[in-house]
Amino acid sequence: MIAINLYFIQKTEVYYIILKELEMEFTNFDNEQSSQNIMATILKSLPKESGLTKIEYEGPSIALYSKNPRFLIENSQILSNMVNTIRKRVVIRTDESIRKSRNDSTNIIQTHLLPLKVEMNGIIFDDALGELTIYINSSFEMKNQIENTILLDLVTETGWKIKIRKSTVKLATIQFIDKVLDNSTEYRIKFYKEVGDKVFRTKLSNSCEASVLTLGGFGEIGRSCFLLVTKESKILLDCGINTHEEKAINYYPRFDMTGFTLDEIDAVIITHAHIDHTGFLPFLFKYGYRGPVYCTEPTLPLMTLLLLDYHKNHELYSEDDIKNVIIHSMPLSMGIVTDISPDVKLVLSNSGHILGSTSIHLHIGNGNHNLVYTGDLKFGKTNLLENASWNFPRVETLIIEGTFGSKDLPHKREETDPILIDSINQTLRDGGRILIPVPIIGLSQELIYTLTKYQEDGSLDPSAEIFVDKSVLEATYIHELYYDYLSKEVKSKILNENISIFNYKNLKLLNSKSKVDKPGIILVPSSMLMGGLSVKFLKQIHNDPLSKIIFISNQGTGTLGKEIQTGNTEVTINGQQLKLKCKIHAIHGFSNHSDYNQLLAYISRLKPKLKRVVINHGEKPRVQNLASSVNKILNIQCQYLLVPEAIKLL
Repeated sequence: MIAINLYFIQKTEVYYIILKELEMEFTNFDNEQSSQNIMATILKSLPKESGLTKIEYEGPSIALYSKNPRFLIENSQILSNMVNTIRKRVVIRTDESIRKSRNDSTNIIQTHLLPLKVEMNGIIFDDALGELTIYINSSFEMKNQIENTILLDLVTETGWKIKIRKSTVKLATIQFIDKVLDNSTEYRIKFYKEVGDKVFRTKLSNSCEASVLTLGGFGEIGRSCFLLVTKESKILLDCGINTHEEKAINYYPRFDMTGFTLDEIDAVIITHAHIDHTGFLPFLFKYGYRGPVYCTEPTLPLMTLLLLDYHKNHELYSEDDIKNVIIHSMPLSMGIVTDISPDVKLVLSNSGHILGSTSIHLHIGNGNHNLVYTGDLKFGKTNLLENASWNFPRVETLIIEGTFGSKDLPHKREETDPILIDSINQTLRDGGRILIPVPIIGLSQELIYTLTKYQEDGSLDPSAEIFVDKSVLEATYIHELYYDYLSKEVKSKILNENISIFNYKNLKLLNSKSKVDKPGIILVPSSMLMGGLSVKFLKQIHNDPLSKIIFISNQGTGTLGKEIQTGNTEVTINGQQLKLKCKIHAIHGFSNHSDYNQLLAYISRLKPKLKRVVINHGEKPRVQNLASSVNKILNIQCQYLLVPEAIKLL
């Protein structure tokens, strides 16, 4: 472990202000420097006035501890020049000695906020990072006022790095994560240093080789998981389970085929929170993995929400295993180059699928190869999220989903909304109930936002109640908490109009004992009728010819949803036979996956021209069709893989 301690005698008064985390993106990866050269450059670049006391590796970053960060704020160009020289991710931390106690810091914050009449929903401290987050139930104008006027005073007087977040409610998921992190402070401090030592260690070889081993999610939907293997690293990309597979051998990723143990994996990178991409993570920690998990900031609470929900219903792993996922997670910002091993750099980019979803860009070696794994991709318009990013500096190999790789195109989104609203209005006028099975995260919030919009303009009955369960509501609150990850249009609406983008007054909370016996819209998981409240409410409406099931999600083969969607009106649920008298309506166009044309458009957009495309995440006929089209139409070498298979990149 490399750690440098420096003690400077300060003869003048020190103002303890923490510098906002500085992260620099860079694209020139050549001429790698040794750890000793990096440390020497830092020491040479920062003068005595910076108050530098310690330099430590902190996961994929280099942490600089200072007793006088005001100097670094006022002379930010010095730090910027240094980062451009060392080409590493740098964070500035306050020295531990200047941080006030939690009680004193809380009192200082309350004293400053009291005259502004700011209502706080809580303060969260992170001793491992020297950070605290203030949650306020106030306008965005007030949030901006705090940040522009008294934030530096708060930081100066408390000695903590401070973030201000606007939140109208206390989120159970955030509180759970905070408690887990707070109880693991000493372990995390040690863990961050150990990860840093591994990331920034000297390379073992100057030659570069790379291959991909498929463990799940190829030629199928579910258990997305594959491994990048180089001479220096083993990087796992996604770690999901297959929730609708009958054969046990196809339920989990095929780690039995890797030939090495879990503790040999250097890092796990998660594209987004859905269970088919994250569900096996607790098992990794259950059976010995203790490395970092990289994801975006919103993905951590969303992933935690889903893992806890899955644990409640299946109990295949313990809550302690989920806590280990949280403790070892290292959220990253999008668009920032981050070293995750001696020969692999990572950049996360928006994939447009759900809140915080990302495509993974891996730079292997010293410019030897660039791999982009799209994860689940939406290269098209939605209300809540921006279109998927595509402007990568270099890509040689692209691994892209093929969920809708066939040519049977759904309705365009602008055509889909009126179809949905007309279908709902007709059922409400008839006095029926509408059941729309949804996932907890993604389409649920897109649908709530869409219904809210049409209630506001009168196209949909403004008094129509929307029934949701606790998990969908929690995920919806998390969307507003991380509004920076929403589309520019929605973010502008939140900031400028200072209103909720979801019609909470019409959202009614359901639980397992609830009964809906009046006209309304029921949005509950699971989206494929594989369990949960959607099956419960299907039983409630199945015998009512005035009511309706509307499918807007892709229904996987072998699921109850697929069975009903394809016309089977006699089904068996938990041994009980039901004859469906309710109406059934499938609307194709709300998907947060790219359709066939969007996938081809995305691939063709990447410049310079790709050397290789690999199709994953799709049923075999669809990935076969897409691979054939990429070969013939775009004239790019394209293949689809199955599980388990391996290909050599370098």
